[in-house]
Amino acid sequence: MDERGGRYGFESFDCAPALRLEAHERVAQLQFEALEARLDRIELLMERLEKRLWLTVYGVAGMVLAQAAMRVLDLAPRLGP
Repeated sequence: MDERGGRYGFESFDCAPALRLEAHERVAQLQFEALEARLDRIELLMERLEKRLWLTVYGVAGMVLAQAAMRVLDLAPRLGP
């Protein structure tokens, strides 16, 4: 090796396969970043959907309990003296 960094008196150079590999790695990195961003957005949407679902469940449970309480109150005067 000489002081120019090459072998046998030639300068070092980037070969096409190495450049293609670097380009492929960069594209793969960009794809993973985009995938992570999409997954973060999906996770946020799922959390919002879960909150809506629980709100619906509590609303339905509240209505069932309210109807049961109304029936008990309707029956209470009849059961009294």
